[in-house]
Amino acid sequence: MEEIAITTEFIRLDALLKFAGAVGTGGEAKVRIAGGEVSVNGAVCTQRGKKLYPGDSVSLDGSSYHITGP
Repeated sequence: MEEIAITTEFIRLDALLKFAGAVGTGGEAKVRIAGGEVSVNGAVCTQRGKKLYPGDSVSLDGSSYHITGP
């Protein structure tokens, strides 16, 4: 599981996927999220604007990302 440190209170799901390098573009993030390919804290999430906070985990294509904060 890769740790992703954010310096803000939260990060949107689509922005996290781009920041982590899990997708190449925001358009790809939108399609992958809408297609049900992304899990947040173990549950499929189709909301690209979902706010993620430190302690949340995201999974895509067998890779996992754990959000840490300030």
